[in-house]
Amino acid sequence: MTAYNDDIESVRALKARHGSPWNAVDPEAVARMRAQNRFRTGLEIAQYTADIMRRDMAEYDVDPSVYTQSLGVWHGFIGQQKLISIKKHLKSTNKRYLYLSGWMVAALRSEFGPLPDQSMHEKTAVPALIHELYTFLRQADARELDLLFTQLDAARAAGDDTAAEFIQSQIDTHETHVVPIIADIDAGFGNPEATYLLAKKMIEAGACAIQIENQVSDEKQCGHQDGKVTVPHEDFLAKIAAVRYAFLELGIDNGVIVARTDSLGAGLTQKLAVSNEPGDLGDRYNSFLDVEEITEAQLSDGDVVIRREGRLLRPKRLASNLYQFRSGTGEERVVLDCVTSLRNGADLLWIETEKPHLDQIAGMVDAIREEVPDAKLVYNNSPSFNWTLNFRQQAYDQLAAEGQDVAAYDRADLMSAEYDDTELSRLADEKIRTFQRDGSARAGIFHHLITLPTYHTAALSTDDLAKGYFGDEGMLAYVKGVQRREIREGIATVRHQNMAGSDIGDTHKEYFAGDAALKAGGQHNTMNQFS
Repeated sequence: MTAYNDDIESVRALKARHGSPWNAVDPEAVARMRAQNRFRTGLEIAQYTADIMRRDMAEYDVDPSVYTQSLGVWHGFIGQQKLISIKKHLKSTNKRYLYLSGWMVAALRSEFGPLPDQSMHEKTAVPALIHELYTFLRQADARELDLLFTQLDAARAAGDDTAAEFIQSQIDTHETHVVPIIADIDAGFGNPEATYLLAKKMIEAGACAIQIENQVSDEKQCGHQDGKVTVPHEDFLAKIAAVRYAFLELGIDNGVIVARTDSLGAGLTQKLAVSNEPGDLGDRYNSFLDVEEITEAQLSDGDVVIRREGRLLRPKRLASNLYQFRSGTGEERVVLDCVTSLRNGADLLWIETEKPHLDQIAGMVDAIREEVPDAKLVYNNSPSFNWTLNFRQQAYDQLAAEGQDVAAYDRADLMSAEYDDTELSRLADEKIRTFQRDGSARAGIFHHLITLPTYHTAALSTDDLAKGYFGDEGMLAYVKGVQRREIREGIATVRHQNMAGSDIGDTHKEYFAGDAALKAGGQHNTMNQFS
């Protein structure tokens, strides 16, 4: 027996107990509705997806070639279409997640309108988007199963037992579109209590993995902009603990915490760390400060000083009342951040870098793994990087180091289209193509994501359509560039009424009203042109 058949039998028994008042109930219809609504709460989703992530992490520890990936999405429909495409082209959602980007929530989902990535958007928008994403993914399950049920009914009506058995097996082994979401909580939106409260809402909406960064909440900046300000480790660890408590309170004991460090690009701190003895965590954080040694006679009113090994050190304080770190300490601070986070409750690391350079990433991971051998990264394959320029420069440097003639190339102008069909360009593109595979093998990258790809694809596709439609192509721009491609490439949205749930609604009307149901999918429905 399968779960589907078990449900049919259980409802049939229930119907028999209730007698004639339940005559209208079709046990198989109930079983179908249950199959289409596999997940009844966000916490069920959080537990299901946490189990997936933990399994994937364990498999990666054994074999780094089985890394995971995601694309950032900013709307439930975009996430849904991504998973439908994955199932269509790759046949499985295995090792493919979703990423929820705080940048895109700020830029696209705030009631204030487009905002910079500075945690100014409503924090409730984050769990709301998680809920929205899973609503659309669950609807994708319902739609796909509804099509299978329709095929099953047609096979039965035709007396084709072989086809019916095959379709039944597809129903029994149906793979859900529901996958893990790594959700961005920024710097926690306030103190640890605020972080805990928001984390609970995110988990209740379905999040199994929460990413939190070590920037100060009230001055948070996008990871690829200037002016980033970090907090002492104890402040950050309190927020990691707050997220863990939220997971444990809600019963998601294996929830995943991704600890992000922005120290590589952050040259500022808002406050000095508390230190109780030489060499402790606070003392190590303060040791990176840019200081000047002074005597007691040089002290001025209002000065803040640190005493270390008998010397008085005055941290350099800016007009903003922020303190700055010594130049060149970023990588050392990153390593300390990562080791400290892993030893205090984090499960995965995120190192925000200024460029996609494998040797740089691997160097830091090697140092981290000296302390925590199974350390694993989530890495941002960011659109904020100029990937073409960065990798052409890396290819240029490699060719030069190998003694090859690079006189035909201008390293400062390698973005130029004149280099598109050159040996250097082909070498660079191959490095880009294998970056995720190579990064997972060499630099401990368990999960590769692109934070805001669908922001860019939406803009690009809209530009293509607008250019043609409002230009000389007119309606041909839509027909040739969109609809014809949808038909020939099997894009589900060509039947947009079906995608929006019209056929599911017709099915339900038939369950509820039988032959009296007024259905939308009759012979005059123009969607039949796409059957």
